[in-house]
Order: sequence, then structure tokens, then C-alpha cells
Amino acid sequence: MFTIVVGIDTDEARAETQAETIASMPLETDEVTAVLVHSFSENRAGGTVEQVKSVRVAQSRLEEAGIDVTPEGYGGDAAKAILNVADEHDADQIVVAGRKRTPTGKVLFGSVTQSVILDTERPVLVCSGGD
Repeated sequence: MFTIVVGIDTDEARAETQAETIASMPLETDEVTAVLVHSFSENRAGGTVEQVKSVRVAQSRLEEAGIDVTPEGYGGDAAKAILNVADEHDADQIVVAGRKRTPTGKVLFGSVTQSVILDTERPVLVCSGGD
């Protein structure tokens, strides 16, 4: 079994790009599981990960490609959530979507993609965010 952990934010276009990239990988889809990780910065209404449209977009596309999908929602820091889930599932790969940011924006707000890349020994695939 090949396990891919996919960090999904709220941007539907990035989620679609990630799903399309994974679906186009030369893998036996019946032996692939994609764990879609969405980190809620705030979830006062008690929403579930399945209610996040970008997660549904990615899940639908991956399932169309014959890939098993498991959505998981977490609260707090997105990079930590992605890395923790990758460890929990002993993931073979992590997939994130990058986006264009100014140098100042990167310094002030950090970057989930950058944190994931720097804080793991697992292979990380960065998809174009389409921005």
C-alpha cells in the first residue's frame, strides 16, 4: 500500500490541482490511499472536514481516479497537523500546494509548505497553486 498525505487548505483550485497531480502519478491506484488533511484555524460551529468544499473537491477527483480517500480534520497549526498525520500513517509521500507569496509575507506569516519541507524526512511533492 502506498500512502499519500495531502494537506488541503480552503482553496478549491489548489485542492483540484493536488488531486489532478496525484491522479496522474504512475501508480497502481488500487494500492494507493490518500489521507486528506485539513487544519481548522477556528471551528466554533463544530463543522466536519467533509463539509469543507476544497476537501470534497479533492476527494471526488481522487475517488474518480480509483484512489481510496480518508479525510481527516485537525485544529491548530496546519504544518504540524500534516506532519503528525504523515507520521501516524507512516506516509510514503506528502503532497502540498504552494502559492505565490512576497518575501515579506513569508517572513511575517511563515509558510506551511516551507515548514513541511524542512521538518520531514519524507518525500514532499509541491504542486503549483495555480495563483
